[in-house]
Amino acid sequence: MFDAEASGTPEPTFRKDIRMTTTRNLLAGAALFATIGLASSALAQGHQGHGSHGAATPAATDSAATKAYKAANDKMHKEMGIAFSGDADVDFARGMIPHHQGAVDMAKVVLAHGKDPELRRLAEGVITEQEKEIAFLRDWLKKQGK
Repeated sequence: MFDAEASGTPEPTFRKDIRMTTTRNLLAGAALFATIGLASSALAQGHQGHGSHGAATPAATDSAATKAYKAANDKMHKEMGIAFSGDADVDFARGMIPHHQGAVDMAKVVLAHGKDPELRRLAEGVITEQEKEIAFLRDWLKKQGK
């Protein structure tokens, strides 16, 4: 890996862009796995005694941030329950819109309640990038007449 400090020369822009994109993708992947973990936990809790069938109900002791995350997670999973068309492209676009919106909603929770400056910057980037992708997917579906 290029070490600008050790070499005394500035890091080339394309390498910095690649490094930033890779970091962003890794963090997005980690966020996705965390979301899946939260969903699995919520489903496991909901199916104990067949209570809420996976909905994460706010506990009286939940913080405002936890309540907001649970609400965003529940909304995302409900809206991801699309009617599948059999067209992989259409189904992907329809499923990813609420998935990306869930990421935007969770990022907004970090901005409202989080304190770590790095995570807040990441959340801002997530919002910017995911909103672009949502717009692209909606436009694509519109062009397909879907």
